Amino acid sequence: MDYSIKIGGEAGQGIQTIGDVLARIFVRSGYHVFTNQDYESRIRGGHNFYQIRLSDVPVRAPKRGLDILIALDRSSVTLHQPEMREEGTIIYDSALLKHTFDGPQFLDIPFLRLAMETGAARIVANTVATGAVLGMLGFSLLPLFDIMDVILGRKDDQTRQQNRLSAIAGHDYAVSNCKRCAFPLKPAGPPRMLIPGSEAIGFGALAGGCQLYSAYPMTPSTGIMTYVGGKAKDYGVVVEQAEDEIAAINMALGASYAGVRSMTGTSGGGFALMVEGLSLAAMTETPVVIALAQRPGPATGLPTRTEQADLFFALYAGHGEFPRIVFAPGDPRQAIELTVKAFDLTQKYQVPAIIMTDQYLADSQWTFDGVSLEGLSLHDHRASAEDIDRLDEYMRHTFTDTGMSPFAIPGKTRYVVVTDSDEHTEAGHIVEDAQIRRKMVEKRLFRKIESIRREIGPPAYFGPENASTILVSWGSTYGIVREAAEILAYRRVGMLHFSEIYPFPGRETFDYTDLLDRADRRICIENNATSQFARLLEAEAGCTITDRITRYDGRPWLVEELVEELRGRT
Repeated sequence: MDYSIKIGGEAGQGIQTIGDVLARIFVRSGYHVFTNQDYESRIRGGHNFYQIRLSDVPVRAPKRGLDILIALDRSSVTLHQPEMREEGTIIYDSALLKHTFDGPQFLDIPFLRLAMETGAARIVANTVATGAVLGMLGFSLLPLFDIMDVILGRKDDQTRQQNRLSAIAGHDYAVSNCKRCAFPLKPAGPPRMLIPGSEAIGFGALAGGCQLYSAYPMTPSTGIMTYVGGKAKDYGVVVEQAEDEIAAINMALGASYAGVRSMTGTSGGGFALMVEGLSLAAMTETPVVIALAQRPGPATGLPTRTEQADLFFALYAGHGEFPRIVFAPGDPRQAIELTVKAFDLTQKYQVPAIIMTDQYLADSQWTFDGVSLEGLSLHDHRASAEDIDRLDEYMRHTFTDTGMSPFAIPGKTRYVVVTDSDEHTEAGHIVEDAQIRRKMVEKRLFRKIESIRREIGPPAYFGPENASTILVSWGSTYGIVREAAEILAYRRVGMLHFSEIYPFPGRETFDYTDLLDRADRRICIENNATSQFARLLEAEAGCTITDRITRYDGRPWLVEELVEELRGRT
């Protein structure tokens, strides 16, 4: 069983509300769910859609064939009717669209009339549509009522009752009039969790001990700040909306210098403004976690679309040479685990850590049976005041064999904690001495980089040991590439996924280069135009990529699209 439902319409019509409610109902009924969105950068108008895929087995990406289309505007029919399965159904309200469609695929449901007959406002037509879909699928309305009680908890009794009656009206109308509804569903198992990518990063930040999140809102990173802000009181986190991205990273650095685990988030244009602060973090050895949520550029680009084109930007941004940690999770579970790991390693090694996401990962949702925090590293790597006070002398940038100096908190010890953005001595004072300069570069760069590399996890491999074709992916393409590899497994296709990007993973625990060398074809799949990760892999690991598949139109792949492309290359 594998069904897809799409809600299409203009911004402001409540598309996301319908989609979120349906997705929550499905996961509460035990189904595996994957959702993704496509929306324009405007408050009202423009064509948007929200797609839900549900199955009784795990699903990780969107697919092409639609079983149900909820068309809230005429453009939805024009654009998405070609995606319908032969047995699929398009539901719409002819009064709302001011047009009647003919054909067995169409079911005209009077969303507006049924809502207004309960005395409700026009917006409650969305509740009618939600009830209608549940009727088409043979679902009970009880899970919907439970969710509505939460959503409408502060509304008056009359509003709650009108929404219930509207849902019942839509449900009953679909049951009575949908003659093509041949896909009734029954509960599949125990309830599951539904987690969006942005919330997973936010959850990981909280689990990693984040105490300050400063940012200027920039799509698609804003969801992280919204999530952390919603939990701020419960977890004692300060969330500050800065006036711009320069202020945001400097706030985070100031708080981190003062001993607070800090994070900021932005997209490519905002990260450009943060670059000087990134170098400041490196020079002063101040820990900071940065969420870089990619979107197509250059400049403002496509603000609400997806792309993986900022990899080299994250790797090489900043003036001077210094190490940084770069992670690129592929699903919410990785997002949680790698965000926690970023907080741990940035403080341990006193270098900046970057978590790369994008619109596709940020706004999509996956189901999980649960999230365990066991095994996640959460250590305080700062030096205690007692240990510092026992020293005969304290210098913030003391030369050590590892390159890491004791990280004291100002005001917590009898010593003054001094650092500077200019090159400095061990004591943190400005210096121009050539010998000290060489030793400081070696301390910050060479002594740390190999230690950090040993902390970097290897890529994950899925597939046969004797694969003739290896699909290479990184970051958010994890789900789509994994599904494609599973479909093509009969052709001895495997998948190698990288989520811990830099320092590039070594081969001590898993010699992935041997796996790649034994394959006849090595195909790298990326959402950018220049195969950035393929070039990085070849440079760092000496592996030759035989084929490159790129997409750079701002949209993610559908399962069938990628499989069709791969069938011609495997």
